[in-house]
Amino acid sequence: MATQKGKKTVLKFDSEEDVSKALAKYTADLSEKFIKQKGSFTVVLSGGSLIDTMRKLVEPPYKDSIEWSKWWIFWVDERVVPLGHDDSNYKLALDGFLSKVPIPSSNIYAINDKESPEGAAADYEARLKKLVESKVLPLSAISGFPKFDLMLLGMGPDGHVASLFPLRPHRHEKERLVTFITDSPKPPPPRITFTFPVINSASEIAMVVTGAELANMVDVALGNAPPPDGIPPPCTEVSAEEELTWFLDKDAASKLQTSG
Repeated sequence: MATQKGKKTVLKFDSEEDVSKALAKYTADLSEKFIKQKGSFTVVLSGGSLIDTMRKLVEPPYKDSIEWSKWWIFWVDERVVPLGHDDSNYKLALDGFLSKVPIPSSNIYAINDKESPEGAAADYEARLKKLVESKVLPLSAISGFPKFDLMLLGMGPDGHVASLFPLRPHRHEKERLVTFITDSPKPPPPRITFTFPVINSASEIAMVVTGAELANMVDVALGNAPPPDGIPPPCTEVSAEEELTWFLDKDAASKLQTSG
């Protein structure tokens, strides 16, 4: 198969508030573009601070102008806990975003929280394959994996993305769409996660990174800093088929050279 990496753009903003405004416009513009192109917009969310940074989407003008009925929502990773648990990425998104916009509940793909980690990963992968069969999700012509329109990602201070951690084997999984982890170094331990072949098949990826505690890892990912233990962290493996856009506030970008 052809191999091709898309563009990479790094955007730096004075504040997290400015990141939030820019992320809303970026997401709304992509929503309009993909809905015009194919009648739907498939969006993959993550946990952490991302949902709060998406807050401008549920305010005017976007709340009323976006065609929410055409959105489909997925998670790049999820903690295997009940959906109402405070550790659930679904609950985080529901409270901060999904409860405030009219996305059809049938288009929101939460995990089956009655399953084991292994069962939940297998179930989620099977549901994605059904969406490929029904043409909601196309397959990437480059990778052959399902191709989402937009993934909204963050990263941890150790450079983990989704639940793909530096010293865990899951970052190297090349066959599965969704895998599971029972010993996450960050609690809670049981999780499911998209694999890199799925992440990197997305048309567009936003890496949304704010806060000074992430500045060192941003410099590893985008600057010249060597990885702390000599192993390139997972955040360095992220690419998109069309464009990977980094959204950084001043604090997160503070270790990058001004010319970078």
